[in-house]
Amino acid sequence: MLFMLSSERVRNTVITNEQGQVVYKTDTPFKLGSRTTTVLKIRPNYNVSDMRDQFAVLGAIEWHAFASSVFRFGGEEMKTKEFIPRSGIRRRIRTFTGPDGCSYKWKLNFKFVVLYLNDDSETEVARYHRDSLGIIGKKHGPYLEVFSQGEHMLDLLIFTFIYVEKLRMDKEDTAGRSKASGGGP
Repeated sequence: MLFMLSSERVRNTVITNEQGQVVYKTDTPFKLGSRTTTVLKIRPNYNVSDMRDQFAVLGAIEWHAFASSVFRFGGEEMKTKEFIPRSGIRRRIRTFTGPDGCSYKWKLNFKFVVLYLNDDSETEVARYHRDSLGIIGKKHGPYLEVFSQGEHMLDLLIFTFIYVEKLRMDKEDTAGRSKASGGGP
C-alpha cells in the first residue's frame, strides 16, 4: 500500500491512498510554547447531499522540547518515553508494541525512516520515501510504503510515523544549521 503526502512537513499534511482519496490529515496550529498535532482520519459519509469529506480525530501528539511528548491515541494518554522509547547505540531507534503483541522498531536514518519487526528477521513493515526531483531515479512526491505486515495496524503505524519523521526532520534541520554555522564535523 502507498500513502502519498501533500508535504514532507508531516505535522501539516494530507495523506491520500493510491486512488487519490484523502485517508488521513494532520493539523498543527502555530502557537508559542508546546504545540499539538491533531491526526484526523476520514470517516464514511453516508449523506449523499453533502459530499464533503468528514473526519474523526484519531489522536493527538503534544510536543514538548524538554519533557516527554504525549500521545493521545485509542482513548489513552501516554508519554512517548514510555510508549515509544529510544534505543540503539546512537539512540535513533524507537520501539513500540503493536496491537498484535509484536514489537516494532522505527529506525531514524539521516534522510528517511523505516519500520521493522523488532526481531531477528528484521522484516520491513513500512518505509518512507521523501520527495524526489527525479535527478536520480523517478520523480515523485513524498510517500509512505506500507507492506502487508503493517496493514493490520494502519492507524497506529501512521500515528507513530508522524512522530518519528518529525523527530528525524528535527535532527536533519539541526545538523544543517550546525554545518551552515561552521560547527560540527
